[in-house]
Amino acid sequence: MTAASGPVFSLREIPFSFSGSWFAFSPVVAEKVYAEDVHLVSHQTGMHPILRLVPTAETAIDAAPHQLTWRGDDGRIELAYETTDTVRVRGRGLGLRLLAADPVLTPFSGPYFYQDPADGSYVFTVYQTGRRYRVTLLDGRAESVGAQALGTAERGVLLPADEPWEIALEEYETARAPFASDTSFEQVAKTARAEFDAFTAAVAPWRSDRTPAAELAAYVLWSATVRPAGFVTRPAVLMSKHWMDKVWSWDHCFNAIALAGGLPDLAEDQFRLPFDHQDASGALPDSVTHSEILYNFVKPPIHGWALRRLRPSCDLEPSETYRLLERWTRFWLDARRAPGRELPHYQHGNDSGWDNATTFDPERVIESADLAAFLVLQMRELARLATGLGEPDAAERWSSAADRTREALLTELWDGSRFLARGAHSGRTWSSSSLLDLMPIVLGEELPEPVRDALAARIEDHLTAFGPATELPTSPHYRDDGYWRGPIWAPSTVLIEDGLRRAGHVELADEISARFRTLCEKSGFAENFDARTGEGLRDRAYTWTAGAYLILAGDHERRRV
Repeated sequence: MTAASGPVFSLREIPFSFSGSWFAFSPVVAEKVYAEDVHLVSHQTGMHPILRLVPTAETAIDAAPHQLTWRGDDGRIELAYETTDTVRVRGRGLGLRLLAADPVLTPFSGPYFYQDPADGSYVFTVYQTGRRYRVTLLDGRAESVGAQALGTAERGVLLPADEPWEIALEEYETARAPFASDTSFEQVAKTARAEFDAFTAAVAPWRSDRTPAAELAAYVLWSATVRPAGFVTRPAVLMSKHWMDKVWSWDHCFNAIALAGGLPDLAEDQFRLPFDHQDASGALPDSVTHSEILYNFVKPPIHGWALRRLRPSCDLEPSETYRLLERWTRFWLDARRAPGRELPHYQHGNDSGWDNATTFDPERVIESADLAAFLVLQMRELARLATGLGEPDAAERWSSAADRTREALLTELWDGSRFLARGAHSGRTWSSSSLLDLMPIVLGEELPEPVRDALAARIEDHLTAFGPATELPTSPHYRDDGYWRGPIWAPSTVLIEDGLRRAGHVELADEISARFRTLCEKSGFAENFDARTGEGLRDRAYTWTAGAYLILAGDHERRRV
């Protein structure tokens, strides 16, 4: 037996995986679909359940960062990652049926299963991922069922309960040498434990009893990391190894900030990944994953804000960073401004990241205050970078552009008590009860004091026991599970907390930080949370939520020193 390490967690909430791996072990096999058994779920070419792991007797499951254990009355099964594409599994007093998740083989989908005559291993070759899954017997005996079967059949490897056994299970492409390892299972688990512990020590060196969710937050980030493959050009933290298995072009910023203090190179990879796919217009993709890049929407330009947070820890190359950020900013100024308008526009709520926020109810194509505020911060960063590169004329151009955008924001969208949105076609303006209208607080000290104070007061109106609701809780449009029409989200919380602090509303920023940290300690790292009850909603292992906890907890602990 190996000693427990770090936090324990439920597989229904967080998948068991390993940094760099493209597969995980979980009963979550599709969006909001929970199977009875744990599955090997791969995220190459999409989210695909590949193999069912079915013990031969009733068991309870213990999940810790380094090891997965099924416990039965008479025995146990243990699983640990040896490498990013290989796990070791052993059983004592408990058998295992390792079966193809999909029983149907067609010419275009499903698993084909055979025993390899070259080394005696058992191989599933699966259309859904285009990969192979090889089972090599290391100890004991095994039987197979459904080898070379066509059509509908049960296919898999059967491992006995009446004698000890051990296997290696690999995901690979076409061929590889027969599996060989002189490392014991105990050493495999010990090494996995050491890798996770080193990651945690790097990203949360400040952790203590005051930050009880820090290790689990670190695990969510560590376990959701994948090695470069397909369109993922760098080591990347997916948003989840459940169904939200992509990198969206604003989510990545929060994970970069969370990693920056201890792992600056990995943080830089997170920041840079969407820029590797910047299109000819300068736009970033909506999202990137193993086998898909989407450009049909974009995401908000929070990258100048993020760069400001990354600067103290990350040594991003100034010239290249300037070039990439300039192209992204020019996209908004050149492609997203109507003739004669100073302010750029979103084409849909998805562009803002707040897909269904009530700000977009009157019209979808809008000039909104949050977009202008983010661009002001981004242009300030461009001016700073230009100064550092010895280009004073460029620095002056960006400073002046930032001033003009801020002035237009205040003169065109501020009505004396709140920010408005404006239809890019109609020119009409309106207000909403969405927290999105209050996001210009990110400008902090750049806002006139009366504007700061008015925004802070309205933010307080959104504040529940768990944090800032994305729709005013008294609004008729509020929904407990309404996506951006009520639930609490990590990114809006972090952006508001940071802006309030720079705007001089430190006590309110402290309160928001404390409530959100308590929420994560109570309810984990869900995609979002019911603002009234604190219940986790949607995908329950979301990395930008874990990253937000690490950002806020780390900042709080450092302020205590």
